[in-house]
Amino acid sequence: MSLNTLDESRDPLAIAEEWMEAGRDVAIATVIETWGSAPRPAGSHLVIDADGNFHGSVSGGCVEGAVVTEAMDVIGDGKARMLEFGVADETAWRVGLSCGGRIKVYVEKLG
Repeated sequence: MSLNTLDESRDPLAIAEEWMEAGRDVAIATVIETWGSAPRPAGSHLVIDADGNFHGSVSGGCVEGAVVTEAMDVIGDGKARMLEFGVADETAWRVGLSCGGRIKVYVEKLG
């Protein structure tokens, strides 16, 4: 898994289109809802390819690692997933939302 070295100010949706045109399998993760203190607003995107490269952000820290892992599964089986991370979850401290917020992220394969 690696962070793509492209300019981080570029739109993740444009990156997804470029990756797909290059023949890469791509998934997109989108923040659907946030509650309380959340690092990224609803509508934020993270694009992921089958090799674990990613661009954009849905949260930061370990949450992104968990989303990348799920996205690779989505690419593999084609089944979209709704993920939820938050302080009420016993994994909240592990995935980095100990700030008290919660986020809901929808992950789907493109193409």
